[in-house]
Amino acid sequence: MSLHVTDLAIARGGLPVLEGVSFDLAAGQALVLRGPNGVGKTTLLRTVAGLQPPLAGRVEAGEETIAYAAHSDGLKAMLSVAENLRFWADIFGTGDIAPALAGFDLEPLADRLAGTLSAGQKRRLGLARLLVTGRPVWVLDEPTVSLDTASVALFAQRLRAHLAGGGSALMATHIDLGLAEAEILELAPFRAVPGGPAAGDDLFGGSFA
Repeated sequence: MSLHVTDLAIARGGLPVLEGVSFDLAAGQALVLRGPNGVGKTTLLRTVAGLQPPLAGRVEAGEETIAYAAHSDGLKAMLSVAENLRFWADIFGTGDIAPALAGFDLEPLADRLAGTLSAGQKRRLGLARLLVTGRPVWVLDEPTVSLDTASVALFAQRLRAHLAGGGSALMATHIDLGLAEAEILELAPFRAVPGGPAAGDDLFGGSFA
């Protein structure tokens, strides 16, 4: 199992937003989070990625298996496209950036400073970092923001290849990426109710594995 989430309760700004969330994510599987704005999709993704502690429940994943892509592209503006990817490849110890450049159609932009790119180009570069992590579990928060139709199709192609290669993906997106493998998890039924886990009572009550 790539990812196992059990009875998870999470908070945003000290206030519980979701509770009782459980799901499994297997190799080759994509799970799409759905729900109204403010329901807690981003908070859930951040918790699964290990960026904040749960109020209760467990997130179980292999060590160093999760790659997280948030709203921010996390680029270094004064480095070129290639230098940005080499930086992350060095961090993750994967080395070769050629597949990432080719996979997101960045080869013509390899020597351009990241700070001079358009919003869509920056987004493609941010997503290309996923390919240099070497990690099998992609946790994605609205990955298609700022992408045009052609770039959305390019991302969907890369995502399908990732799944076909035994990777998995947990994502929040309103875009239909045409993934036959994708399942939907509606979060509205998991809204926290009064009397549920209280952030002030047990901030670090949950656990990661």
